[in-house]
Amino acid sequence: MKTERFQTTNVLLLSFSHFVHDIYTSFVAPLLPLIIDKVGISLGQAGFLTTMLQLPSLFNPVIGAIADRKGLARWLVILAPTLTAVPMSLMGNAGSFHALLVLFFVAGISVALFHVPAPVLIAQISGNNRGRGMSFYMAGGESARMMGPLIGVGFVSMFGLENFYPVMLFAVLTSVMLYFRLDTLTIETNAPNGSSLSSAFTTLGPVLVPLSGILTARAFMHSAMGVFLPVFVEQQTGNLWLAGSALACYEAMGVAGVLVSGTLSDRIGRKRVLFIALAAAPFALFGFVVTTGLLRFAMLLGAGFFILATTPVMLAIVQEAGKESPAAANGLFMMVSFVVRSVTIIAVGIIGDHTGLDTMYMISAMAGLGALPFLLKLKV
Repeated sequence: MKTERFQTTNVLLLSFSHFVHDIYTSFVAPLLPLIIDKVGISLGQAGFLTTMLQLPSLFNPVIGAIADRKGLARWLVILAPTLTAVPMSLMGNAGSFHALLVLFFVAGISVALFHVPAPVLIAQISGNNRGRGMSFYMAGGESARMMGPLIGVGFVSMFGLENFYPVMLFAVLTSVMLYFRLDTLTIETNAPNGSSLSSAFTTLGPVLVPLSGILTARAFMHSAMGVFLPVFVEQQTGNLWLAGSALACYEAMGVAGVLVSGTLSDRIGRKRVLFIALAAAPFALFGFVVTTGLLRFAMLLGAGFFILATTPVMLAIVQEAGKESPAAANGLFMMVSFVVRSVTIIAVGIIGDHTGLDTMYMISAMAGLGALPFLLKLKV
C-alpha cells in the first residue's frame, strides 16, 4: 500500500506495535542486576545474554526476502509482540545461565521477525516523508525503552522476579488488536519473482559499507548506555530504582532525539543530521563520566538524545537506497546492525570486567568518534 500521502493513523498504529513489542526486550537492562545476583553470572556473560537476543538477526536478509512477498509482513507484525513477550516474561523463572540463553534466543527470533518488515511498512505509508515516519516508528521503540525499566522494576518490586510472567498478557491483547486492524497493509516490491536478496545487495551495497562503519562506532556508546547504565548507577548508588530511573531518562531523551532527527532530515538532509548527532554523542558520553551532580544528569540527557537520534535517519536512507526490494534491504541492514551491536556488547562487558565501568565508558566515547570518517564516505 504505497502512497504519497502520510497516513497518520496507520503510522501511529505501527508505532504503537513497536512500543508494545520493544517494551518486553527493554526489561532486560533494568532487571540485569537482579538476574546477575540470582544466577551468579559475570558482566561478560550478561552481555552474552543480549547477544543471544540478537543472534537470530543473522537470518534477517532471508526474513526480508520472505516478507517482500505480499501478505506475509502483516502476520509477522501481528504475531511478534506475543512471541517476544512470552520468553521475556519468563526470564525471572530461569534457574540457570543456560536456561536464560534459550529464552533469549527464542525471543531473538521474534525480534527479527518484527523489526525487518515493520520499517518497510512505515516507509510505504509515509509518502514523501519517510524520515518523519521513521521518527514516529522509532519513537515507539524508544518510548518502550523509556517506560519499560520503570514498569519492569515496579512489577518486580511488587510481585517478585519469579512472578514476573503475567506481564505477557498485554502483548497477547495487542496481537489480537493488530489482527483486526492490519488487514490491508502489505509490502510492495519490484524484485523479480519475489527473489529480492540479490537485488537488495546490489542496490544497498554503496551505502551499506559506510553505514556499517557508523553502526560499529556508535555501537560502543549504544551498548555502554543501553545495557550497562543501570548496572553502573546501581553499583555507585546501591539504588535499583535510581538505576531504572536513569535508564528511563536516557531513553526519554532518545524519544525526543528520534522524533527530531528523522523529521529534520526530510528538510535539511540525512547526512547533515547524522553529522550533528555523531559529533555530539561522544562528547556527551565523555561528559557523563567525568562530571557529577546536575551536570552529569545533563550529560546523560544529551547522550540519550544524540546517540539514539541516528537510527530513523539511517532507516530512511536504507529504504531510499533499497526501494526495489525494501524488506530484504532492511533485513541486510538490520543483520549488520544487530550483529555489530551483539559483538560490541560482549566487548564492552569484557572491558567493564577488566577496567571498571568508568574506563569502559571513556573507551566507548572515544570509539564513537570513529563514526565520522565513515560518514564522509556516505553518498546520499
